[in-house]
Amino acid sequence: MVINKTSERYGFASILLHWVMMLMVLAVYAAIELREFWPKGSPTREMLKNWHFTIGLSILGLVWLRIGARLVWPAPAPLRGPVWRNRVAIVTHLSLYFLLIAMPTAGWLILSGEGKPIPFFGFELPPLVATNPALAEQVKEFHEVGGTIGYALIGFHAAASLFHHYILKDRVLYRMSVARS
Repeated sequence: MVINKTSERYGFASILLHWVMMLMVLAVYAAIELREFWPKGSPTREMLKNWHFTIGLSILGLVWLRIGARLVWPAPAPLRGPVWRNRVAIVTHLSLYFLLIAMPTAGWLILSGEGKPIPFFGFELPPLVATNPALAEQVKEFHEVGGTIGYALIGFHAAASLFHHYILKDRVLYRMSVARS
């Protein structure tokens, strides 16, 4: 069922999922970067790695809810502006969705290929593939490159939002804000 949306804002579910997932993505990046401050095998380093895995897999679940919310409550119509700007926004959003699916899936594949447990809130998820160190190493390279691309995409997305808000002074940022103004 698709609900026709006449509002210039995203639906509440989309807004909530956007900001919750933004915090989770920050936490995933923080956990994997902060682990470097502790020696390999230390309890704190292992805890940060487990948080990285668990939050990453949570993002994988939430992105599907977000896609579902987007199908039920479509995005508002693009604001007036050059066609190229709307196309860049579409490509950026699709790239972000791709990363939100591909990165946690890659992490799950890495742990599976390494024959390691896949922690998820005190439970252990089943492996996606049989133990395969060569595959795990290949996917790990993709995962690391994807992480770097993620930094750039997220930075670009945030900068574009701020550009719209402070330079163009349009309503793009308002459409995804929690506050109703």
